[in-house]
Amino acid sequence: MNEATIAFLVASAVSLLAGPTLIRMLARLNVRQTINEDAPERHRAKQGTPTMGGFIIFLGAAAGLAFAHVGHSRVTAVILLTLAMMALGFLDDYLIAQKGKSLGLKARHKLVGQFIIAGLFMWWVYSNQTLATSVVHSGHEVAVDLGWGYYPLAALAIVWMSNAFNLADGLDGLVGGLTLILSLSLGALVVMAAEGGLAVLSWAIAGGCVGFLWYNSNPAKVFMGDTGSLALGAAMSGIAILGKQEYLYLVLALVFIVEGLSVMLQVASFKLTGKRIFKMTPIHHHFELAGWPEQKIVVRFWLIAGLLAVAVLNYAGVLNLPWR
Repeated sequence: MNEATIAFLVASAVSLLAGPTLIRMLARLNVRQTINEDAPERHRAKQGTPTMGGFIIFLGAAAGLAFAHVGHSRVTAVILLTLAMMALGFLDDYLIAQKGKSLGLKARHKLVGQFIIAGLFMWWVYSNQTLATSVVHSGHEVAVDLGWGYYPLAALAIVWMSNAFNLADGLDGLVGGLTLILSLSLGALVVMAAEGGLAVLSWAIAGGCVGFLWYNSNPAKVFMGDTGSLALGAAMSGIAILGKQEYLYLVLALVFIVEGLSVMLQVASFKLTGKRIFKMTPIHHHFELAGWPEQKIVVRFWLIAGLLAVAVLNYAGVLNLPWR
């Protein structure tokens, strides 16, 4: 049994066992979800559910990493990136809980914080010369050298994905399940790139998602909050960047990217034409208002992510399916 598998199993067990205690603690601290007034009507029943459940994921992940005895500068860098985004998300969740309104940090303040964190991470990458500026397809001799442009683009990708995870976190189990699929797949890819430490980290996060999903499945007993979603988006992006899986990561994370793009397109369309493209964004709310049950949307989004993962892993040579 390799280190990544051990980290996954330990993280799963710890997050499952610690979940009830952490949920009770969050409830006692009155850290509860405030539903946006613009959300679909049936979301009103979720008002008051404990939030900041991202702690369940990362407690499990930390235990998995500790048990697997992983020590590597790249792993440490991703951990620090994740903790910084988690702190920013925690501040946002805390302010929302204190105000009793779905308004925490101002959007521009949050965005500035995200860019500072992502910028510091990429400055570390540059100063330690840990990466080439080329972007390579895993398992294939295809590379594009972005030169100096690589660093700001990578920082932008971290911020984009951090926000995309946050926007997607609107249905019970959606982000937890998507991240489980993504982190397992990404871990398999970075192993191919001889980045075993990053694979252990990725699978430890996957294990944390298993425990979290146990309590976040519909009807959810806890939400991950910005504490979880901002950190998960940053963690996955950091692993993909340091593991040199940028292209394939964008395919694996396509559901998250579409969630983020739907919001941008909606805002642009309304400002330019006064008309909306979707009934509501992010796009999972569009399907809700179209009459799809919440569980059906979640499972179908999981299935899309799973099919993308199979296609990517087969393309990269991790799988060996006959239609490769």
